[in-house]
Parts: sequence; C-alpha cells; structure tokens
Amino acid sequence: MSNAGVTYRAVQAVGPGKLELTRKPLVDPPPGHVRIRVEACGVCHSDAGTVEGVFPIAWPRVPGHEAVGVIDMLGAGVEGWAVGRRVGVGFLGGSCGHCEQCRGGDLVNCRNQEFTGIQHDGGYAEVLIAKASGLVSIPDDLTAVAAAPLLCAGLTTFSALRNSNAKAGDLVGVLGIGGLGHLGVQFARHMGFEVAAIGRGADKADIAKKLGAHHYIDSSSVDPAQALQDLGGATLVIATASGGKAVAQIVKGLRPRGKVMTLGAASDPIEVSTSDLLFSSRSIEGALTGNPATGDATLKFSARVGVAAIIETMPLERAADAYARMMAGKAHLRIVLTMQS
Repeated sequence: MSNAGVTYRAVQAVGPGKLELTRKPLVDPPPGHVRIRVEACGVCHSDAGTVEGVFPIAWPRVPGHEAVGVIDMLGAGVEGWAVGRRVGVGFLGGSCGHCEQCRGGDLVNCRNQEFTGIQHDGGYAEVLIAKASGLVSIPDDLTAVAAAPLLCAGLTTFSALRNSNAKAGDLVGVLGIGGLGHLGVQFARHMGFEVAAIGRGADKADIAKKLGAHHYIDSSSVDPAQALQDLGGATLVIATASGGKAVAQIVKGLRPRGKVMTLGAASDPIEVSTSDLLFSSRSIEGALTGNPATGDATLKFSARVGVAAIIETMPLERAADAYARMMAGKAHLRIVLTMQS
C-alpha cells in the first residue's frame, strides 16, 4: 500500500530549547529496521542533549528514547520480530554486530551505534523507525505508559545493580531519589540488598521508605558518607543524578573495595582525593544504560515483582510543556507522553 500523502504527528527540536509540533511523511523502514506505531514515550533528562543542542546533532530532530509501541512494518532482512509485536526502544539505537566491541559481546559500547533521538528521530512521535538489533520486548502485563520509563531510567539502574559485585544482604546506597533513583531503590530492595536512600531534605524520607529503602540519609543535615559508615559502609553506591562534588563526597562512605557507579551525567568534574581510593581500594565507575537482553530482563523483573515508576502523563501535543516541567525539576517523578490526544 502506498504511503503517498500519509503523515503522522511528531514534536521536533528546531533550535536551542525550542520544540514544535509538526507532521512528517510516513515512510517504509529500510533494511534491518522496523516501523513502530508509538503508544507512549517517556520524557528523560537526557533529551536535553537533543533539545538544547549539547550533542552534535542537525536540527530538526525528534527527541525521545523511552518509546513503546507496536511494530506495523518490517524492513528487509529483519528476523525474530513480527508485525503486531509490542516493542520498546531505548537510548541505544542498535548495535552493528561486526565491530570489535560487538564481536567481544559488548553491545553497549558498539563503535557504530547511534543514539535514539540524537542521530535519528526518536519517540516524541506517533511513528518511529528503529533498528531491529536495538529492540526490547514488552511483556503483556505492562502497559505502554508503565513500560516507557523502564527503557532508560529502569534499565540503567537495573543493569548497574545487576552487574555490580554487591551480593544479597550487602549495604547499597542510592544517591538521588529522582527519576532514576526512585526506581533504583525499588530494584535494590527486590534484589535483596540492604538499601540506604540518600537525598536532600527530610521531605523525601517518606517516599524513600515507601519505595523500599531500609534507611534514609538526609544529606542536608548529616554527612552522608559518615552515615553510611555508621551503617557498616556501603559495598556499592549508585549515583543517579548528583554532581561531581556529591559523588566525590560519598566515596568516603564505601567499605573496603566498595564502588561508586555514576549513572547521571553532570557538568562538574569528580575531584577525589587519591587517599580515599588507595587506602581502602575503593573505585568509581561509569555505567551507560544496558543492552537489549538486559532491557528484556528489566521489564520482566519489574512486571514480576511490581517495580513501577511514579508517572504523570501528558499528551504528545504538550511535549514542550512536559519537557519544560521536567527540566525545571517539577516532574513527579517521571513524565510520559501519550499519543492519544
């Protein structure tokens, strides 16, 4: 059937901080890709890389990398997927399968991987063309809205915890109780860790405890590193949305051979005393989201144990308002765009 004259709605970035609603022509997917009818897309802080022009992009560009929908067309050569299949698309646009990193099994660091909503259009739209190698399968018992934040915020925190050296019963800290952190607390609790949530202000204590934290540390009233040491020292701290100074400070809260994993991007550097690393063999490591198989596991685990983002929804045509609300820190705690007006 011809696509001539057929269009779909999309919200695209056209300049620094400027989003506009437009219509784009419907096209068939190229080889190795699928076409998805998007049902929901999360609004993530990383979208600022596209909207504000932090990443090297060419405007106009449709942001969004927490997209959930249904495949409605397969490109040539696509195997393992079918029309009608519910799928998700995260930040990683799909590995090439032939570079040195892919051949070694490190799909996250594929040298030829594009990022969704950066090098190609993302999920702030009714239709998305996606590379088949980057697709995540959506369980039947998760709605599109519930699944969307799990494709980035959920996958990032789940993957970091799952791939860490921490064992059930170990003390794990979650620094920052925001879009990533509120999911990290839930995952850590359900994985069997002793969980210390670390945030600014006593007002976050109740929600941290409701999400599953055994301890809440208010960094505005106590030294969070000392508080962790008073609990025996953390084997792992995942830093979800904090600046370099907060990350550097929390290192002192680690037990010997403990690790801080930084998940949230910040502009200020992490300045750590070498003695804080050397004398207890501590370390700091970065972690970027996860591969598609870990995405599948994230969603299955979330559906099975009841991990869920706290979400407010807004229609696609209000994407600019949703983005501004997220950037101003007024979202509680994740915003998801829906394609139904």
